[in-house]
Amino acid sequence: MQTTVNIPLAVGALLSAVAALLHLGIIAGGPAWYRFFGAGERFARAAAEGRWYPTVVTLGIAAVLFIWSAYALAGAGVVTRLPLLKAALVGITAVYLVRGIAFAPLVVAKGGAITPFVVWSSLICFGYGVVHLVGLVQRWTAL
Repeated sequence: MQTTVNIPLAVGALLSAVAALLHLGIIAGGPAWYRFFGAGERFARAAAEGRWYPTVVTLGIAAVLFIWSAYALAGAGVVTRLPLLKAALVGITAVYLVRGIAFAPLVVAKGGAITPFVVWSSLICFGYGVVHLVGLVQRWTAL
């Protein structure tokens, strides 16, 4: 049984939770926040018009990020083990890394511009992925 907490996965949990809270803040902040955080003009306009889908999509992203946080905490040994822990942590790590690496090329391939949002969000996601990967490698045999 693990007696120490895996710091990288605990940090990964904190990072995912912060990202989830930020998404809740975007909902509260309204159209200006959707624009600032790169959701796109279509989402910002829809939020300004009171449409439901920007809120539902953003709540869904926040929920997923909170679940990812819980899995990282379980992998770190902070909370009880969750189902499919190893597979979930591999998937979470992969999503963060692929999002970090592939988003900018995908934007360019679709004819979009490399904006500060594209750069920063890609770097942030890649960093989250690296933190998760370090923790995952450290805990691999125990998972």
